[in-house]
Amino acid sequence: MLLTTTSMIDGGKITRYYGIVSGETIIGANVFRDFFASIRDIVGGRSGSYEEVLREAKETALNEMKEQALALGANAVIGVDLDYETVGGSGSMLMVTAAGTAVTVE
Repeated sequence: MLLTTTSMIDGGKITRYYGIVSGETIIGANVFRDFFASIRDIVGGRSGSYEEVLREAKETALNEMKEQALALGANAVIGVDLDYETVGGSGSMLMVTAAGTAVTVE
């Protein structure tokens, strides 16, 4: 399954549009990760634990979107967009949404 952020595929001809497909995931942060991330905020540097959670959430959302496209009979998703939002009362949860247009490409 081809996923692309572009609206067309070089060298390919889109023969059918199935419509919008999406995948969503919400991942909660945990107390220990928050504690160590706050230390990173003070001393500087990257937060590997948060980066790993972001990668995991992104992959989950993309996989859900792909499964939806495959169920429709598509072999590609074009115009893929990823959105990241914090949700929950204190913003302690991260929502990642992947959306695009499912198509058949020859």
